[in-house]
Amino acid sequence: MGVLRFLLLFCALLCPLYAAGGVLVASEHGLRPGTQDAGPALRELLRHASDTIIELEPGEYHFYAETSPAYRLFISNHDQQAEHRVGLPLVGLRGTRLKGKGSRFIFHGRMLPILVMDSRSIELEHIDISYACPFSAEGRIVDQENGSTTLEMHPGSTWSVEGGRFFNLGEDWKDRVCAAIAFLPDGRMVPNGRQGDIVWNARAEQLSPTRVRFSVDSRSLGLNKDNVLVLRSYWRPNPAMLLYRAENTTLREVVFRNSMGMALLAQRSENITVRGGGCIRSEGRYGTSGADATHFSNCKGSISVEGALYEGMMDDAINVHATSLGITKVISPTEIVARYMHHQAYGFEIAHPGERLRFIHGKTLENNPGLVRVKSVASPDTRTLHLTLENPLPGGIGVGDALENADWHPSVSFRNNTIRYNRARGALFTTPRQVVVEHNDFVWSSGSAILLAGDAQGWYESGACHDVTIRRNLFDHNLSSLFQFTDAIISICPEVKEPERQKERYHRNIRIEHNTFCTHRVPLLSAISADKLIFRNNKVIYDDAAPTLYDGVPFRIRHCGKMKLQKVTQP
Repeated sequence: MGVLRFLLLFCALLCPLYAAGGVLVASEHGLRPGTQDAGPALRELLRHASDTIIELEPGEYHFYAETSPAYRLFISNHDQQAEHRVGLPLVGLRGTRLKGKGSRFIFHGRMLPILVMDSRSIELEHIDISYACPFSAEGRIVDQENGSTTLEMHPGSTWSVEGGRFFNLGEDWKDRVCAAIAFLPDGRMVPNGRQGDIVWNARAEQLSPTRVRFSVDSRSLGLNKDNVLVLRSYWRPNPAMLLYRAENTTLREVVFRNSMGMALLAQRSENITVRGGGCIRSEGRYGTSGADATHFSNCKGSISVEGALYEGMMDDAINVHATSLGITKVISPTEIVARYMHHQAYGFEIAHPGERLRFIHGKTLENNPGLVRVKSVASPDTRTLHLTLENPLPGGIGVGDALENADWHPSVSFRNNTIRYNRARGALFTTPRQVVVEHNDFVWSSGSAILLAGDAQGWYESGACHDVTIRRNLFDHNLSSLFQFTDAIISICPEVKEPERQKERYHRNIRIEHNTFCTHRVPLLSAISADKLIFRNNKVIYDDAAPTLYDGVPFRIRHCGKMKLQKVTQP
């Protein structure tokens, strides 16, 4: 016993990082704010940090793509890359808690800043995440003459004009601009009543180190002097944080300032908690994430988001869905071939042996009532699965239909959040588990505040809603522009090719009650293929703060079943 005690003491003294448990103070191991490249030292601490708290001194920490390890990953809803340089890989860990104490992490180059993979019970606290070179440039309109528009560029933007074309620049990337998002000086998106994206690929001429003239008649687009344009493309190489095969992950006061793609992306993960933080604008800037603020693809367990601020995103605050695959070949009653159908969503796990599949009729989106367990899975390539089933394929299911994993759907609690001044929609939910949306402020999202979607046609994002409660929220002037699937403040819009053939509606058991709608005469609710829909005890206040859409009718209902709708009259 004495020898064993001596060996343990010896190891603890010589190799303190290898002793799991307790607290590691980063500064005591040479990692202090202001270090030129904090990546190697923090990655070394993380390698041995199971059941350990790592405490950082407040300050700036820089991470560089060229010194970061490369991972081969398929990331849902992003442009697939040959490899992803990862600044902070929290891989294969248990019980690790990284306490930033308000530290700012700045990432240089095209990279995936933070990866939590094959890990359990990870907590990240009080960390501010941004890129040294934001994904988009921003400029204020200072002149609109002779059919052209001149922008005064924000000093934090990095850009160039080459051959008459405008490019956003990073330290190791260059991206040609093709679109713009317009904001009022007070931070709201310009309520133009049309598609929020503005085509912006006209010729550019650099007039000075800070000014660029574009051959665009912005007045005809409803823009005015002092409007601010976020110049961007639709390129999504990396989220700012990826959770992959992660269990029981918690983010406390984690702030995302800008990201090339989505801010937080979780896939094939379970039990995720977000408290505070969010996507928050840097001082003087209008854009934050290049797409969704939070995105949950093929997750299960519970997703709980509370007390966060999401603003200036180029897409939604939260999107929860599964991924369905199209059936391309039936080899036998127990053997099928299925394909990932969207070019930004493939390669990650859809089903493992022993998990159950639900089958979806492609033209009607009706879910087949029988579930079939997977016996084996083979992947001849990254876009295709060869599935062997324990029982025969249900009758009536074949090529052109779709499948989803019936075991990987989460419940969602989305409470006490503020969503404001963003492009597209506020929140998307596509899951049969319980969804509760309450005490949130949805303020000037340019599309619908809430969308219940689902399809087996384009994105193949599935998970019919069976239990949704939307209550005690403020909907403040949403739908100031038209976006995909959005024709009301709350839009229930699955993509059904032949709704008239449905025997069963896609979404059901949706309760919308005790909310306040402050609106500029746009529809409050639209619904396609919904059953047992209740809209009651909501307060509606009308004004003319933005253009009327769809004649301002309160409800747009098509191919729905039972419903109860309160009477709404306009002054």
